[in-house]
Amino acid sequence: MNHYNDEGEIWDLEIKPRNSLWDLNLRELWHYKDLIILFVRRDFVAQYKQTVLGPLWHLIQPVLTTAMFLLLFTRIASIPTDGIPPVLFYLSGITIWNYFSTCLVNTSNTFVANAGIFGKVYFPRLVIPLSVVLSNLIRFGIQLGLFVAVLLFYIIKGSVLFTLSWNLLLLLLLVLLMAGMGLGLGIIISSLTTKYRDFTVLIGFAVQLMMYATPVAYPLSFLQNKSFAPFIEWNPLSAVVEGFRYCIFQSGAFTISDLIYPTIFCCVSILAGALIFTKVERTFMDTV
Repeated sequence: MNHYNDEGEIWDLEIKPRNSLWDLNLRELWHYKDLIILFVRRDFVAQYKQTVLGPLWHLIQPVLTTAMFLLLFTRIASIPTDGIPPVLFYLSGITIWNYFSTCLVNTSNTFVANAGIFGKVYFPRLVIPLSVVLSNLIRFGIQLGLFVAVLLFYIIKGSVLFTLSWNLLLLLLLVLLMAGMGLGLGIIISSLTTKYRDFTVLIGFAVQLMMYATPVAYPLSFLQNKSFAPFIEWNPLSAVVEGFRYCIFQSGAFTISDLIYPTIFCCVSILAGALIFTKVERTFMDTV
């Protein structure tokens, strides 16, 4: 749509500040889809451009974390894994958790890390956090491939009975929920870091603590009759991680209704994040 200035000149695009919090203009993001793809490629390539092992780090991290969990939670603490081989139990939880944590941490640094770009050229600022979520899908795909390879090994070995079921279709929804919560919470935190830089220091520590408040290294069934069990169950990530395992192994304390709360939390966090993000982006260059 063309716009005309006071002198009658035709403009293809008119850039003006948003006067309302609800003026999100999400349709504009579609017009910048090529830029989103460019940022996705930049994030993935730049991250490993000057590394020795490159994308192999995506495999090393879950392998080392799984080994540590095997030592701490299986050998030392003797925590059960709902009849699932411990390696598969830990690797499945780590795979879905890593996607959420990387989306959250990388998105939470949107304004500070990209201040130089934001100050030079206009584009919808939500392009950056969306590209982060999409680029982390590549990392998730690599780690999921590792998990599938280990799962096939156990199936061939006869240690796991795997059957195809309609529950596998839920995996896409679970990944979308993790992406949505990582995006929503991440852009809320990124809006706060424009004024309070210490949030960037706290977020890494908070994510590590959050992992232990989520059934990544233990099943929800292990928490029965424990006084702190309600706090873990009210964590919206708990049902997603537990559901991820249930869809694959048909084991665990999970029902479809358990996804109602995470879905509501995901939608609210995205909406709140978008509104706060829109408000902050008008003045963030004065504070960053």
